[in-house]
Amino acid sequence: MVVSYEGCFLLVFSLLAVVASGLYRNLPIVPFDEGYSHLFGHDNLVVHTDGKSVHLSLDERTGSGFVSHDLYLHGFFSASIKLPADYTAGVVVAFYMSNGDMFEKNHDEIDFEFLGNIRGKDWRIQTNIYGNGSTSIGREERYNLWFDPSDDFHQYSILWTDSQIMEFKRTASMGGDFPAKPMSLYATIWDGSDWATNGGKYRVNYKYAPYVTEFSDFVLHGCSFDPIEQTSSKCDITESSKVSIPTGVSPSQRIKMENFRRKHMTYSYCYDQIRYKVPPFECVINPLEAERLKVHDPVTFGGGRRHHGKRHHRSRSSGTKANDV
Repeated sequence: MVVSYEGCFLLVFSLLAVVASGLYRNLPIVPFDEGYSHLFGHDNLVVHTDGKSVHLSLDERTGSGFVSHDLYLHGFFSASIKLPADYTAGVVVAFYMSNGDMFEKNHDEIDFEFLGNIRGKDWRIQTNIYGNGSTSIGREERYNLWFDPSDDFHQYSILWTDSQIMEFKRTASMGGDFPAKPMSLYATIWDGSDWATNGGKYRVNYKYAPYVTEFSDFVLHGCSFDPIEQTSSKCDITESSKVSIPTGVSPSQRIKMENFRRKHMTYSYCYDQIRYKVPPFECVINPLEAERLKVHDPVTFGGGRRHHGKRHHRSRSSGTKANDV
């Protein structure tokens, strides 16, 4: 897909700082209690003594999660994350933005979902976007990672501005199906056994519990939004750093993202011929990308007949069906 947009924000899933590297090192790190609060999970959420890091765990009782104090209209949001090791099938760790608590029927969402795997197989990462309750259209993309995300901390970032979007083209035909309302930032760990690993074939095995994921180096750099006054404040620039929110990506950063997609993308909704006989309007088909995905899965991406009964499965926060590949 192309990386030019008519629309209202730029989203960069800067895996391993593919795009963000070097640009945001001057942004202040926010202590957990200053930026976030407990969402669910009781004592499965533990704030470390330094106040700058936290761990979330999943066990037989519950998962856990936290949420930002403020709503944001756009900005740069980042955390360093270390995922659980060993057998993690069915486990989902999510780092995402949403306003589903305020707009139940027309919510917006921007997702990172880390999908666990059986021993010897790597974690995968899935991205997704919903706008104005457009959950009938799943806009998932999936990537393999060329490193072990459970071995050390790695930075993951969401860049959302009012001018562009990356990896995803906004078109007039989408209408309101585009994230444009203020959102909170969330992080959760939970049991996604029904769909997360090989369409539910491999489930969470609680003999390996607790599954623990760690978060640190929190960056909340954006326009906070007052839902009562309906106004934004603290936009674009942080006084201590004098670093503004970027409005786009450079040609070299764009090349890095294109190389990342070429090497590591294993699924894109635009090419899924089982889910969409005609690609959604915003999709711009790249023939070379289509051929690469077809080699990976000729049934899903080649329009052939399905023989092994792969199923569509519902993702975390909506009714969107996600085809596991």
